[in-house]
Amino acid sequence: MHFFTVPSTIQWLIPSCTWRKDGQNKVIYLTFDDGPHPEITAWVMDELKKHQIKATFFCVGENLKKHTETAKQLLTEGHQIGNHTMHHIKGWKHNNDDYLKDIESCETEIRYIYEQLNGEQNRWVNKNDTTSQSIPTPDPRMLKSSSLKLFRPPYGQIKPSQIKLLRDNGYEIIQWSDLSCDYDKRLNCERSLSALVKNAKPGSIVVFHDSEKAENQLKQILPRYLEALLADGYTFQTL
Repeated sequence: MHFFTVPSTIQWLIPSCTWRKDGQNKVIYLTFDDGPHPEITAWVMDELKKHQIKATFFCVGENLKKHTETAKQLLTEGHQIGNHTMHHIKGWKHNNDDYLKDIESCETEIRYIYEQLNGEQNRWVNKNDTTSQSIPTPDPRMLKSSSLKLFRPPYGQIKPSQIKLLRDNGYEIIQWSDLSCDYDKRLNCERSLSALVKNAKPGSIVVFHDSEKAENQLKQILPRYLEALLADGYTFQTL
């Protein structure tokens, strides 16, 4: 059985996590977990670019380390990167110190990517500052990362004590209101699509996965989901 939406009772019981965003406007917050992946994340970026949509990608630190150029492309195209732990670990199975250490290792990789982009942008400016051509304004996300760090616990599994620890360390913990379940290769994609469209509400936080196990399902659902929501007057923003 698949649960495509999180019951409001659970959201109410754990208010220290962000399950959805407030807002009167028809805005959806589209998120992708487990990347970056050089082919699948690139495909997602191409799909989003067709509609000028920006999304938030919760990245695994190991994948950031292996696919740094893909991560840089996410930022240069105006998307947002969040923390999904270094090794995609479950909070329920780790003590608080080890869990925080793994998250901070991922945060180091994120900061490193921003630093690289900073260096590349500065070199470009220095190379061209004597020309008469105007220098294009870079996306702000290329230059600095947010002081509020975004974190999504793998599998949504996190202890209350870990929530407090992370909030004390400046993290906003992002869960979700709607889940595609695209990670399941046995998924009925039509049912997933129908549920996502039906459950869409202003402020919804929706999860897809830019991973190999989700690839087939993702490619069946995402393009039609975007078209359906746009036709219904929704827009998309980063968190």
